[in-house]
Amino acid sequence: MLAEVWKNLNTSGVYLIDSFPVSVCQNIRISRCSIYNEEKFRGYNASKRLYFYGLKVHLITTVDGQPVEVLLTPGNTSDTKVLEFFDFNLPKGSTIYGDKAYTNYEIEDLLRDNDGIELQPIRKVNHQRQFDPCVEFLQKTYRKGIETANSMITKMFPKTIHAVTAAGFELKVFLFVLAHSFQFSVQ
Repeated sequence: MLAEVWKNLNTSGVYLIDSFPVSVCQNIRISRCSIYNEEKFRGYNASKRLYFYGLKVHLITTVDGQPVEVLLTPGNTSDTKVLEFFDFNLPKGSTIYGDKAYTNYEIEDLLRDNDGIELQPIRKVNHQRQFDPCVEFLQKTYRKGIETANSMITKMFPKTIHAVTAAGFELKVFLFVLAHSFQFSVQ
């Protein structure tokens, strides 16, 4: 329900997509972790240059950082693969800016042709379909909004998230995202 409110209030039609890691335990304790015990939860965060064991939270937010869609995946799940699982329940004519990890020409074409949504991730230098410099400027400017939202959510986390089951851990992580969304409704 909150997502619909944020989509209706977002008159610009610009959305942002990104992910951040949530560790279930410290790396030294991976062998004793009882919540998750599979290799697929071991991931790497390139921006922080660190390995982690846990989940990735994938977010689509408005420009102001209000969460619109959330997905939780195992730590080693590629951001490009996650694009297949998003609903992209956004208004027609919306634009989604993402980082370099979200380049998938097939999904970009499907979203544009079927839903009227433009997915415009930042391109690496050697990619085809480069954007105009003005679009690149907008991408880099808007990206700061989701980075801020991610850091605001992780700032709410305690030092460790105590949970006994995987479902309990995932519920707590989702509730932190929901709490972040509620903060906007109070303001």
